[in-house]
Amino acid sequence: MTGRKIQYWVIPPDADAEFVAAMEAVLDTYEKPQDPNHPVLCMDEQPVQLTKEMRRPIPATQRHAKRVDYEYERAGTASIFLFTEPLAGWREATARTTRTKLDWAVEVARLLEGRYRKCPAVTLVCDNLNTHTIGAFYEAFPPARARALVRRLRFCHTPKHGSWLNIAENELSSLTRQCVSGRRFGTLASLQSELAAWSTDVNGTQRGVDWQMKVRDARGKLKSLYPNIKI
Repeated sequence: MTGRKIQYWVIPPDADAEFVAAMEAVLDTYEKPQDPNHPVLCMDEQPVQLTKEMRRPIPATQRHAKRVDYEYERAGTASIFLFTEPLAGWREATARTTRTKLDWAVEVARLLEGRYRKCPAVTLVCDNLNTHTIGAFYEAFPPARARALVRRLRFCHTPKHGSWLNIAENELSSLTRQCVSGRRFGTLASLQSELAAWSTDVNGTQRGVDWQMKVRDARGKLKSLYPNIKI
């Protein structure tokens, strides 16, 4: 054994046809030009521990940084739902107490019936979790409303161990660094408020996403992922 640190990484499988099929479907989706009537939306989720301050923090001054007491009180958990439309340069983050099928369906429906209410179809890039299903809408809403939502939704699932293909994961990483990391949120309301402020700020100051990898790049640079042809 050496004293070197271990780096945890998402290691894709070798020669996996299902992986490359899903990967190329995602990459094809990203290559499509922007279509106001059929936008591409990416989403990802992240759990957060809510913690309350036990003592009032001392504000920063010119002589010392902000001082926060080591002691804190656990106040439950929450789940961040992040949505991004890469070609429009738009992001939105919200938070809920849980991350069940119902939570996911409610968040997606909110956008389909709000920001995207006039769009005949929306492609959703997301992880292939058991909460990201068509049936989730039928558990959350009456059949007529559920069917109206499902008819407009086009799923594009990232492959297992291929979450790096989801642009929303990159946006969620930025959100964590810029808004969540190193901070304490004692209530769901305070977390939601900060997430809304972050969303407004980045939408006003950051450009759209410039995704570089295409299918032809994957076939050249990620040859080990492709199976050997047996015919």
